[in-house]
Amino acid sequence: LWQYALPAIIAMTASSLYNNVDRIFIGQGVGAMAISGLATTFPFMNLSAALGAMVGVGASTVISVRLGQKDHRTAQLVLGNAVTLNIIIGTLFTIACWPFLDEILYLFGASSNTLPYAREYMEVILLGNLITHSYFGLNAILRAAGHPKIAMQCTMLAVLANVILDPLFIWGFEMGIRGAAWATILSQVISLIWQIQVFSRPNELLRFQRGIYRPRLNIIRQTLAIGLSPFLMNCCACLVVLITNRGLSAHGGDHAIGAYGIMNSVMFLFIMVIMGLNQ
Repeated sequence: LWQYALPAIIAMTASSLYNNVDRIFIGQGVGAMAISGLATTFPFMNLSAALGAMVGVGASTVISVRLGQKDHRTAQLVLGNAVTLNIIIGTLFTIACWPFLDEILYLFGASSNTLPYAREYMEVILLGNLITHSYFGLNAILRAAGHPKIAMQCTMLAVLANVILDPLFIWGFEMGIRGAAWATILSQVISLIWQIQVFSRPNELLRFQRGIYRPRLNIIRQTLAIGLSPFLMNCCACLVVLITNRGLSAHGGDHAIGAYGIMNSVMFLFIMVIMGLNQ
């Protein structure tokens, strides 16, 4: 248990540093209003994470069961179907949200002052949404495939890359909050390349190979049925932040939303320890 719990705790805590790192550099390099704009994107990103968790948690659970049953062929098919599902859902989410981006951000608490910052950030995040879905999905499957330490290292690599790329894009390339978003996506690309390399090893029990990517209805049904629970929990978290942001917008203004966003990201550092243990 501890061999799996400690890497998961470290990985989950490290993943919560993403938003903290972005907030530090955006606050110092762009300004307070940009922090508030970033805070309004949090429920949006939660919604995307909810879809990713539905596939990632569902697929990794089914894989764990099949490996325990020594049914390696079905576990392979689940891996392939998880890749296909992440591509389909990640692409459809971007296509569905792009035309209504401003309306969604207003719904999540953006104002005329913070909308430009929130839109700049989310445009890049949506363009890289397929990368994000694939990265988080494969990381969950890595743990199920018996590689909790590699999953942890992939997360830590992404955070470290984000720390390096954030100041480079924000200040070096003078891209502002858009630069922070590009740093986030590119850091995930770096870790995704490592994950793909691990699953491409010929000696791996679970590995990428031809014939496993065609969608199979029974596998998709099992994956989504198990993943529905974390999906709904993430949706509820999204709803809580949405309601809070709208209340703060009405009674405290943009700076109150920014302050809540900072507090929320710090709080998650502690929550992720428990989530890592549970995971």
